[in-house]
Amino acid sequence: MSNPPLDRDVLRRALGLELDETSTEALFGRGADVARYEGKVRDNYTTRDGRRYLVTTDRISAFDRVLGTLPLKGQILNALATHWFRESAHVAPNHLISMPDPNVVEAMECKPLPVEMVVRSYLTGITSTSVWTHYAQGERTFCGHALPDGLKKNDPLPRPILTPSTKAAKGGHDVSASREEILVEGRITAADFDLAGEMSLAMFAFGQKRCAERGLVLVDTKYELGRTKDGRIVFIDEIHTPDSSRFWFAATLAERAARGEEPESFDKEYVRRWLSDRGFAGDGPIPAIPDDIRVEASRRYAEAYETIVGAPLAVDLAPPLTRMFDNLRRAEAGARSAGAEN
Repeated sequence: MSNPPLDRDVLRRALGLELDETSTEALFGRGADVARYEGKVRDNYTTRDGRRYLVTTDRISAFDRVLGTLPLKGQILNALATHWFRESAHVAPNHLISMPDPNVVEAMECKPLPVEMVVRSYLTGITSTSVWTHYAQGERTFCGHALPDGLKKNDPLPRPILTPSTKAAKGGHDVSASREEILVEGRITAADFDLAGEMSLAMFAFGQKRCAERGLVLVDTKYELGRTKDGRIVFIDEIHTPDSSRFWFAATLAERAARGEEPESFDKEYVRRWLSDRGFAGDGPIPAIPDDIRVEASRRYAEAYETIVGAPLAVDLAPPLTRMFDNLRRAEAGARSAGAEN
């Protein structure tokens, strides 16, 4: 099947083709010797020889819950994450090996660090863990960082700050904490924390520079890092995507702020705000998200990709499970052949 450029018509055609869940048998065949782990958005499959296939589904998560699916979100997100991994490899190492399918990344198996590194450069957000929520309640220290008085929502912070969070078990809520609070828990050493923090601040500076060149403001982001089998700490999961980051359009930022309007953005805040407007804050039944909202959310993901990369993304409308099975079979055959040669 030909790969059409991404627009609203293509997104509507993709309704009903969403990749909601995967299984070992569906991707690798009955009896395949791989270990499976399911995250909020990605399903992970680890092979015996130390590789991991990360399948980016069309699930969308916010408020620490899976909210539903968006058409073609997985392909867009996977392509953008892969782009950033390749572009930023000179800044810091990452787990990427290859991209054998529009929804799949082949990566080095890593043991995730028990802390997510969140970097923030603006006073914003609507969730209970956001820096703006705490500031609006009168708090002037956030994750160990002193914040000045007199700031308004969406103002820039004096400098980017590292605000790590503990990684909750599936179904739990991540908790923001200071470096000192994290270290007291004893789940990560000071040396590993500081190295991961330095890497994250360097990656954020790189991301801000690249985004500025494309007319964007990288407002904040979440990084996950892991340790390879040979002991290196590397970036894993994704970098600078609308799922992990907040982007604003630089050209309209000052004008909208002067009118008291929220910044123009294309992160998953669009879905968060739609749900918040209906009284949903993370607990209780999730309101059904209409197709028009889902298509518009995916269009924003596509716009993010095209703005950052500078080119449109051609997507594949073939049934995803069948396509992935064929592509992963070829990838595994190639890995076996490379192993035999070595």
